[in-house]
Amino acid sequence: MADPMTIASGISAAGALVSAWQLRRRALRAEAEIELLQAELAAERHAASHDPLTGLPNRRAFFRLAAALLTDPAGQPLVAVVLDLDNFKQVNDRYGHAAGDQVLVSVAQRLAAFAGPNLVARLGGDEFAGLLASPTADRRWIEHATRRLCEALAAPIPLGTRSIQVTASVGLAPVHCPTQLTDALCRADAAMYEAKTLGPARPARQLVAEC
Repeated sequence: MADPMTIASGISAAGALVSAWQLRRRALRAEAEIELLQAELAAERHAASHDPLTGLPNRRAFFRLAAALLTDPAGQPLVAVVLDLDNFKQVNDRYGHAAGDQVLVSVAQRLAAFAGPNLVARLGGDEFAGLLASPTADRRWIEHATRRLCEALAAPIPLGTRSIQVTASVGLAPVHCPTQLTDALCRADAAMYEAKTLGPARPARQLVAEC
């Protein structure tokens, strides 16, 4: 006949194993829930600071990140860039909004590739902005960089069985300190609209605001 003490000891050991297994399951479930919540929080933060179509930082994130760059004491000279597409409404009217969205995505990708590690953002609609580090921020460097950017943006964009070509008007202005960011963007924006009024008379479709 089995010893009652032995039976009780076995039952207790089995109960301890079951409890330990249940605790382990609860711990794993809690870890999974925490990871899920962290992923959801990260996704919400990303959505709050990025444009859902192009994936670029949005307007609010641009100003926040730009302010941080301008307060970096070891940073290079910076140039504010504002651009928008010429006659973009015609793309939507002729090819549809899905095609218009694809054009915006392609422009965003080309702008990001051109800027490299520099900050670029979609401000809204077909308007984009950037803050580019330059060795000197002098007029010659700015004009050369802008010409290259306009050429990159003007390359044909494939849309299914066809491709279309869009051009952009670009304005630039050097930024010297954080308090000048808004002013520099205003001057860059004014230069962009001046470039737009020049039409094809200025192939590069770009102007540099005076320092």
